[in-house]
Amino acid sequence: MKRFLITAIALAATTACLATASSANYTLLERHVLGGAGKWDYLTLDSAAQRLYIARGDRVMVMDTQSGKLVGEVPGANGAHRVVILPDQHQGFVTNGHANSVTPFDLATLKPFPAIAISGKDPDAMLFDLATAKLWTFNGHSNSASVIDPVSRKETGSVALPGKPEFAVTDDRGHLYVNLEDMAQIAEIDAKEGKLLATWSLAPCEGPTGLAIDVAHQRLFSVCANQKMVVLDATNGHQVSVQTIGSDPDAAGYDAGTATVFSSNADGTLTIIHQADADHYSVVANLATATNARTLAVDTRSHRVYLAAPDVTAGAKASQGTFGVLVVGAR
Repeated sequence: MKRFLITAIALAATTACLATASSANYTLLERHVLGGAGKWDYLTLDSAAQRLYIARGDRVMVMDTQSGKLVGEVPGANGAHRVVILPDQHQGFVTNGHANSVTPFDLATLKPFPAIAISGKDPDAMLFDLATAKLWTFNGHSNSASVIDPVSRKETGSVALPGKPEFAVTDDRGHLYVNLEDMAQIAEIDAKEGKLLATWSLAPCEGPTGLAIDVAHQRLFSVCANQKMVVLDATNGHQVSVQTIGSDPDAAGYDAGTATVFSSNADGTLTIIHQADADHYSVVANLATATNARTLAVDTRSHRVYLAAPDVTAGAKASQGTFGVLVVGAR
C-alpha cells in the first residue's frame, strides 16, 4: 500500500508539472497581414473548416488558418460585432450593432441573406445554445437579450437584463451567463424558460468584458478592465479565485485540453493562466503580442490562439495595410 501511495503521488506530481509546463510553453508562432480598413471585434473559429471569421465593421473577413490568407468576405454588415457559425445548417450569422439586426450568410459562398430585425438595440455578443437550439444576442443599448430561431430566421423572444451586457457563454444545458459591464456582475439566464435567474458580483472586478466557461468544472472566467480575472462557480456565483492580468482585455478563452485560461489585453500581452484544478489558478506568462491585440479565438484541437491587431508587423507604424492576425501556440 505504501509503495502504491508513493507511486500515485509521484504520478500526480508529474502530471501537474507537465500541465503547468504546457501552459507556460506558448510563444508567438505566426504573423498574418490581412490589411483593410475598419474597426474589428470578436473572432470566431471554425476549426474543422480551418477558417477564422473576423467581425470588421461593414463586413466579415474570412481567413484560412492553414495559409494565413484571406479567402473571402461576407459583405453588408453594419457595425459587425460577433459571428456565430452553425456548420450543420451550412450558415453563419453576424450581429449588426448599428442596424439592430442579425445577418445570416451561406458558409460555402459567404453570400448574405436578408437581415433579421430584432427588438433589442445594438446587438453585440451572440451565441448558439444547444439546449434551446436558438441564437441569443446580447444588446448593449437596451439592456436585453434577444432570442432568434435560426431556421425560421425570426426573433422569438427577449429577456430584460439589469445592466449593459457584454460577452456571454452557455453551458448548453439550459443556462446562459453574461457579463454586465456597467454593474461588474454576471447575470444567469434560464434559457429554456427565457428568464433571469440571478446576478452575481464580480468585485473587485471593474468593467468586465470577455467571458469564458469551463463546462466540465462549471467555472466562469471573467476578464476586467482593471487587470483582474475573476473565477466564479457557475452553479451558485461563489467566487473561486482572482488573478492579475494585462490591462483592458476584451476577450477570454479556455482550453480544457491544456487546462489553460487566456486573456487578450489591449496593452499588447496575452495573459496565460494555468488551471491546477477547478479551484486553483496561477499566472504563468504575460506573452508579448501586439498593441490592441484584444480579441481572441482558441482552437482546442491544435491548442493555438488567434488574435487580431491593427499592426502585426512587429515594428511598422500601424496602418490599413498592417492589420492582421497573430497565432500563438506551443514551441
